[in-house]
Amino acid sequence: MRTAKKSPPATLGFAKTLHNRFTGAVFKEWFFRPKPPAPAPVPPPADTLPVGNRHLPLRLVRHPRARRYLLRLLPDATIRLTVPRGGSIGEARRFAVSQTAWLEQQLEKLAHRSQRASGWSVGTTVLYLGNLHPIEADEPGILRLDTQLIKVGDAIDLRPPIEKHLHQLAARELPPRVWELAKQHGLKVQRVTVRNQKSRWGSCSRRGTISLNWRLIQTPELVRDYIILHELMHLRQMNHSDRFWQEVAAVCPNYQAAEQWLKEHARLLRA
Repeated sequence: MRTAKKSPPATLGFAKTLHNRFTGAVFKEWFFRPKPPAPAPVPPPADTLPVGNRHLPLRLVRHPRARRYLLRLLPDATIRLTVPRGGSIGEARRFAVSQTAWLEQQLEKLAHRSQRASGWSVGTTVLYLGNLHPIEADEPGILRLDTQLIKVGDAIDLRPPIEKHLHQLAARELPPRVWELAKQHGLKVQRVTVRNQKSRWGSCSRRGTISLNWRLIQTPELVRDYIILHELMHLRQMNHSDRFWQEVAAVCPNYQAAEQWLKEHARLLRA
């Protein structure tokens, strides 16, 4: 006996159609559709710090291991301010403002380094006897640096002939000062040389030879004499012990001021 096939309920057919639709291309297109791009973050307002007549970019960097606030002037004249863990942005800014005088000095040094890197010309400032002096034209082929007249011929970059002149001047003036101070403190020096050292201002050998960096001619008198006395004291103490520094302090009581100047101008050794 054959019977007619029953039709499925309408609700079942609708559910099947809906299932097929959402398991097919329509569902895939809906589920895998690309998400709209996230809105671009709004950049924070640029932070600057007034230094002299300029406003320098100020970049704050948090460092979990830093113990104090640290300032550094980067080659592009951006101020990098390190904030220690637990430090506040407000306190960091107050610290930076309190250091604007130091930042002005660093900015001046940065400009001076830029001048040196691009070569010297008339108007470039050069350190001589502790002061910056501009290179001035005197006569054709002759320039003036403070009291010094320097022959430069037709040189385009004035740095080589000027440094050569200062080296020769140091070779004439530094040794007599060594002999004078050695005699004053009852010390015997065998020989004095003036060299182009790249990592030190002076040295003393066990045989009594004092070697000095010619760039001492660019330093103040206090610094020049300190370096000479420092090396002479090695004739009494060939080390850097407490006893040695007692000897230095006895003959050069303000040696720490000279040390600070040397620290601030250490770039001369890398010039």
